[in-house]
Amino acid sequence: MDKHQIAWNEKIARNIIENLEKRRMVGSYASTAAQARDEVFAMIPEGASVYRCGSMTTAGIGLWEKLLERPGVKLINPYQPGLTHEQSFELRRQGLLADVMITSSNAITLDGKLVNLDGTGNRVSAMMFGPKKVILVIGMNKVAPDLESALARVKHYAAPVNVIRLGFKNPCGETGTCSDCKSPQRICNMWSIIEGHMDQGRIHVKLVGENLGY
Repeated sequence: MDKHQIAWNEKIARNIIENLEKRRMVGSYASTAAQARDEVFAMIPEGASVYRCGSMTTAGIGLWEKLLERPGVKLINPYQPGLTHEQSFELRRQGLLADVMITSSNAITLDGKLVNLDGTGNRVSAMMFGPKKVILVIGMNKVAPDLESALARVKHYAAPVNVIRLGFKNPCGETGTCSDCKSPQRICNMWSIIEGHMDQGRIHVKLVGENLGY
């Protein structure tokens, strides 16, 4: 990434953070993934229960390995190997009562709206209500100019890429484009658009000056 892209990231992030504050959410910026990892790590108190969602962004910055260094942290991880469907589902339910939820967002608009699309709804529901603190790590590649373009980004890019990653047999996994399928493995089931919060500062958006996740 050259100095012009870095400068653009910083300017756009500054504007988004100002708009998040108007919506009673908190925003901060890290220029690198490593910086973001360390700053999110510092937000986690000792002894906290932390809910892990299926985010490639948080996995990609090495956050979960580092979190093991935090004494007393209880990690609620429904994606650990060897779990049955019932065990994974129960951990997702437990995540709604976690002290801290850490995940990403499928898109964020310039004016600070958070746009997400879920298959089962555990992630979007916990963003809106449940965990005491929600930390969203969002690469600048997920910034969209407005709500319409954010919705399009999620539907026509993030969703098909995730279907390919998961190995699901949905049409978009074959063609790369959305066909509004009715597949049993459809992951485009539940939309969430967060425009603000009554609980000042519950949601903290950590913008990162790198391309992270989908």
